Amino acid sequence: MERKWWKEGVVYQVYPRSFYDSNGDGIGDLKGVTSKLDYLKELGIDIIWLNPIYKSPNADNGYDISDYRDIMDEFGTMEDFDELLCEAHKRGIRIIMDLVVNHTSDEHEWFKKSRESKDNPYRDFYIWKEGKGGKEPNDWKSCFGGPAWEFDKKTDEYYLHLFAVKQPDLNWENERLRKAIYDMMKFWLDKGIDGFRMDVINFISKDQDFPDDKMGGSKYYSNGPRVHEFLKEMNHEVLSKYDIMTVGETPSVTPEIAGDYVDESRKELNMIFQFELMGIDEGKGGKGDVIPWKAKDFKNVLIKWQEALKDKGWNSLYMNNHDQPRMVSRFGDDKNFRVESAKMLATVLHTLKGTPYIYQGEEIGMTNVSFDSIEDYNDIETLNAYHEKLNEGIPKETLMEAVHKSSRDNARTPMQWDDTLNAGFSKHDPWLKVNPNYKDINVAKALKDPNSIFYYYKKLIKMRKEYKSIVYGDFKAFEVCENVFSYMRTL
Repeated sequence: MERKWWKEGVVYQVYPRSFYDSNGDGIGDLKGVTSKLDYLKELGIDIIWLNPIYKSPNADNGYDISDYRDIMDEFGTMEDFDELLCEAHKRGIRIIMDLVVNHTSDEHEWFKKSRESKDNPYRDFYIWKEGKGGKEPNDWKSCFGGPAWEFDKKTDEYYLHLFAVKQPDLNWENERLRKAIYDMMKFWLDKGIDGFRMDVINFISKDQDFPDDKMGGSKYYSNGPRVHEFLKEMNHEVLSKYDIMTVGETPSVTPEIAGDYVDESRKELNMIFQFELMGIDEGKGGKGDVIPWKAKDFKNVLIKWQEALKDKGWNSLYMNNHDQPRMVSRFGDDKNFRVESAKMLATVLHTLKGTPYIYQGEEIGMTNVSFDSIEDYNDIETLNAYHEKLNEGIPKETLMEAVHKSSRDNARTPMQWDDTLNAGFSKHDPWLKVNPNYKDINVAKALKDPNSIFYYYKKLIKMRKEYKSIVYGDFKAFEVCENVFSYMRTL
């Protein structure tokens, strides 16, 4: 297997809005990230993954992009980004960016022009359809609840939005659209960034018949008919020309088809994020329907993916991110054994075969939060689901219990730097409330304790650098008993 820097590196995910506020407006920013580079260097990470920093009206916290070549006002300027990139590279830290090209904001110039008329040059940059019998073109559902189609009075047609109404889907069937995306990618790569994390990249190809589907339509757009053709083209036109890493977010991808995305000979992506582990506590009601799980379920998913990609490609290793609850609350015991749980999960994460991803705050054992009121939450997915189910008659108490366990805002509360006001994140009221446990769980306290979770992570990262068998070695699991996860790595 070919050795690569992105196989040997450890990725640290930064959600800029919640990382560090440098100018006192309550919102994290690029200068805030730059100011904490020495902290990340001390931890030992090699790569920073930045969640979206592009210009955006923030209907979905930056995943609704209005200008791919500019910076979100709250985060700073392009000069601030250039400084971050330069300072990171000085410290030997690479930076990869979020690539959101399944959809844009409805405030993007492409969409503004697209909705002007049926015959303008940008109309087919998006997916427009006539209604059927006064209703939507089909019965597909949005991932954020409700129909996946929105009626536009000006041209008397519907546009597709697999996510929020303000996130119209791009039409990848259009060659001009694809070229515009590739040109935008080159803009950032020519600046010197080191790769992309690709948002829901397996959604970009839709079945062009747009058939009805009582299950919501995902089988007609997830891993769609031309997705591999598009990714091969992207690789040929852009990715192959740079020494970079790529990781695709691919909901619903199974071990059986994962190899089609990451097999090095196919020249598509370096690795993908699989969601099977994220689903072991999810009931038939979907996210928010939290069900019990067992240790054997947890380890069996990990074993399955280690073995499935053994001779096909490279694994990504993660247990939480900006879209998931905190791992120590979800997979551990954050009340009685928070430190022990965090160290145990970290051991698994950093000793399997693949590239580990650390989400900000994970290295100090940050936990889920239980705000008292739905008004304290910001996440569009959480709010839409809450109000939709409230209208169905589900009691508030039941809904809030689900929110506490599964809201994306669990991961988005501000980074807990110290025990001062607002956890040292900002001198201003933060955009999202700080977890009340910040006085006990924070970076400053962790750095003073040689037995802290932080220093345990530092040791694990150092160990990966010293022992290549942890990076490239074969994986072999041993069945000891149901509640023990035993495996060997050999090179």
